[in-house]
Amino acid sequence: MTNSKIGTVEAIMLILTIIVTHTILSLPREMTVAAKSAAILNLIFVSIIAIIISYFIVKMLRNFAGQDIIDISEFLGGKFFKNIIGIIFILYFLVTSSILLRNFAESLKIINYPMTNVIFILSLFIVALCCANRLAFNASLKTNLLVLPFVLASMIFLFFANMNKFMPERIFPIFGDGLINTFVLGLSNISSFSGIVFLYFLPPFLKEPEKLKKIALISVGISSIYLILCVSTLLFMFSFFITTNEITPLYNATRYIEFGNFFQRLESIFLLVWILAFACYLSIISKFSMSIFQKLTKIETKKPLIDIFAFLILGISLIPKDYSISSNFETNIYPYLALGIVFFLGISILVLANLQKRKQNMGIKNSNN
Repeated sequence: MTNSKIGTVEAIMLILTIIVTHTILSLPREMTVAAKSAAILNLIFVSIIAIIISYFIVKMLRNFAGQDIIDISEFLGGKFFKNIIGIIFILYFLVTSSILLRNFAESLKIINYPMTNVIFILSLFIVALCCANRLAFNASLKTNLLVLPFVLASMIFLFFANMNKFMPERIFPIFGDGLINTFVLGLSNISSFSGIVFLYFLPPFLKEPEKLKKIALISVGISSIYLILCVSTLLFMFSFFITTNEITPLYNATRYIEFGNFFQRLESIFLLVWILAFACYLSIISKFSMSIFQKLTKIETKKPLIDIFAFLILGISLIPKDYSISSNFETNIYPYLALGIVFFLGISILVLANLQKRKQNMGIKNSNN
């Protein structure tokens, strides 16, 4: 797996995967409910912060060419610290993807399969995951490269197809509940860009490592535009006091699309594309988790891990008793988990490792003098 190399476009789509998955579920709604009429302004603000953070991460990684966050952790604190960080990221990937899978499966059940047990829907995703993980590492990325542009295009289409139903005056008052809520408390919405977690793991996989900065900036830029379109669609179509129990609000927006008598009820096409995108997301997450586990344990092949990691995802997804519990995790716990691990922990490791490397270089320079 470590010999698999990723192209620039594939890497950009890889980072977009997590953001797309969250927007399919509840992310745009939560941002709209939190920031109200200032949701778009808040999103522009956190997008600028995300671009700055991404640039900073890339700059910190330059001093460790060809190494990921696991290798850097070993340099900083030895093998024991490396194992701790590796386990933290594996758990982060598995837990978050499992809960998102449960939420998506519950949404599918409510929308299309009300009489079907949610375990059956989850099992279909797990079977697809086991099959996908038996393919080469790049197979999932190439599939994602084909599927994700359709998801992005579907959101653009959703925005423009519903423009005749927009109420632009809902953007006022422009600062929503005030400057503090928009620019201080609203800064927590930086968790929406948690897809930059892949920046920590990309360097060893890239065909052209020197393009990491380009990958980071383009992916965050596209993510920003994508999120603005999603949030704008909800803000201009629905009142920003949408209840937090609303199921997949973007799906509700697809029901308003009409082009004469022939092109109606297009939501099934949207749902199909989103299902494919979610399957790609699960495959990518599990493969990176297995890659980290291989690095920690020195296992040469991933074959013994495929079914284990797939059933771990299934087992974790079954822990919540119902949709309300899994939804609560996504809306109230996940953002702070992303802030703590993706932004605080990851950046702290990079900063401390760079300071230690600088000390080493200064020590070598002084000894030579």
